[in-house]
Order: sequence, then C-alpha cells, then structure tokens
Amino acid sequence: MTENLDDNYARAKYHNAQQWGKRPALVLIDFAQAYFDENQPLFGGEGCQTALDNAARLAPIAREAGIPVIFTEVIYTPGGANGGAFYSKVPALSCFDAGTDSQRLADGISMEENDILISKQYPSAFFGTSLDATLRWLKVDTLLLTGVTTSGCVRASCIDSISYGFITLVVSDAVGDRAQEPHDANLFDMSAKYADLCTTDEAISYLRSDAITA
Repeated sequence: MTENLDDNYARAKYHNAQQWGKRPALVLIDFAQAYFDENQPLFGGEGCQTALDNAARLAPIAREAGIPVIFTEVIYTPGGANGGAFYSKVPALSCFDAGTDSQRLADGISMEENDILISKQYPSAFFGTSLDATLRWLKVDTLLLTGVTTSGCVRASCIDSISYGFITLVVSDAVGDRAQEPHDANLFDMSAKYADLCTTDEAISYLRSDAITA
C-alpha cells in the first residue's frame, strides 16, 4: 500500500455518519457473571467492568424515555448439546451452562419488569433468536449496542444489526473486552463499516432528545 491508512479509509469514505432514527432500542449483550468473576476463565477485567458500569447508567435513562431495553444471555443445556461447534471450539462456554452461577446476570445491573430477555447459543444476538421479529413488532429503527465482549458477541450482533436494516450505534464506553487492543481494533472496524460510535453521555443525550418517538 503506497498511501497511509487514514488516506485510504478517507478515500473509501469509511466512518460515514448515519442519520440516527426516531425509535431506538437499547441492547445489553451478555452481561453475565462469568465475565466479572476473576475465578472464571472468561473473566474480562477492567474493560468489561467499565462497560457494565456505563450500561447500568444508560438502562434507566432508556426506560424513562419509554425506549425498549433488551438483554441477551447465553445459556446452554448442561454439557452443551445445543451449543454445536461453537461450544466445542470454546470450552470456556461451559460457564453458560444452565444453573451455573456464572451464567446469571452480573452483579451491578438488573432487569426490570418490562425489559425483554433474548436467550441465545451463538455470538450474534440475532442468530437463531426472536430478536429481529421483536424489534420489527416494536417498530424499532435504531439499535444502541452495549455489552461484552467487543471483539466477540458485540461485533457479531453489530454486523447482523446492520444486515437486518437497523441503524446501528455502538456505545464505545459501554462495550468492553479483556484486552485493549482487540477492543480498539474492533471499535475502529465497526465504526468504519457497520455502526456509528457514541459515548454513554452522547447516548443519554440522544435518548433525552426531541428526536425520539417512544
């Protein structure tokens, strides 16, 4: 490559900003205890904790605005019979076997009565789930994605989100990973091709703005 990366991306018009919609939903991806218990193989450290703290700030704002709040969980039949090749590839996914403490929602965040729970076995929140049908019934046009991990289930959900036609926003400080390098690289790539990035504060301003139709 004879030109620098910034010039190359600019020439392709990557990182193009979208027009955010009027009917958003907040998606909280896989905030399971497995990522917050240092005795578990999936422990994510500071990056995941920061994501959890910011998502916990954002969720009540969304509820106050009348915006759908949707949690996802990974859950398997004990032993992973419904986990297929993914469960075989990543033995640590046994942390999400039904009935284990590591599978439950993490300390520090909670579901409320009208929140929606999507159960899944694979990385994307859309794959093999009712999420797309639920969003269309709710007339959602924009998704705000939070969760863990940035390089895994967040990224997979982001790509499927735009593939299903939703304006996709990734809340950059409310997603997290176990290392800064994959976090930053995946945020950069999602911003270039699939989503707009925003901070938690920017997401709160958007949810409180006159642009929103609850």
